[in-house]
Amino acid sequence: MDEKLLTQARDILGKAERVAVFSGAGLSAESGIATFRGQEPDALWSRFDPMQLASVEGFASDPATVIDWYNWRRGKLAQAQPNAAHRAMAGHPGLMHLTQNVDDLLERAGVPESNVLHLHGSIGKDRCHAACGIEEDISLEKPEPLRQCKGCGAYMRPAVVWFGETLPQYIWGQTQAVCIGVDCLLLVGTSASVYPAITLVDLARSQGCRVIVVNIEASKTKQTDIELIGPAGEILPRLLEGFSLKT
Repeated sequence: MDEKLLTQARDILGKAERVAVFSGAGLSAESGIATFRGQEPDALWSRFDPMQLASVEGFASDPATVIDWYNWRRGKLAQAQPNAAHRAMAGHPGLMHLTQNVDDLLERAGVPESNVLHLHGSIGKDRCHAACGIEEDISLEKPEPLRQCKGCGAYMRPAVVWFGETLPQYIWGQTQAVCIGVDCLLLVGTSASVYPAITLVDLARSQGCRVIVVNIEASKTKQTDIELIGPAGEILPRLLEGFSLKT
């Protein structure tokens, strides 16, 4: 890691009054959770067809296989633990977290549940695939097999956003409001180059927000001020040390 860039990033944080974190798969990867689009051999979409396992069409075609796959992922998550990056951020309970991750590692590290906005939903919940609105918490260690909704009889499904589905509008609205209101946005474990994530960075920048990237690879957007390249678990404890950050 470039020490000069670290010093510059800490200077930005020191002058910021309102800071928020936007995180992606790279954050959880350091806890052993496979990414989706990464270059590593175990990236999920290098081994599985997303349209069969993460789409409305795939669920309609073979719901049992989709549920079995998500339950396999839940079992992997149950064995994972928050890493040093999660813990470093949890040391600042006033921070808001905007995350693309569907896991609960931020919460398990000690981040208040009310301070985490899951843009893509939560793998720790099931919801009715129809419109009756029923949602249930799921045990990661012993997840439920394919079953029908108690309210309307439709199948229950993971409460995550699939390909072709829109993000939950109330979460999206809250996320936009956070990006408008902060003067420093930390991008952790994400390039934020995929729509609609990139629009959040653009929105923050349009309000004069400074953007600091912490990731193992450089971002693909020019909307950043400082890029700290390396593992978040090594960089964030040093970056955040000594500050009392809040959104």
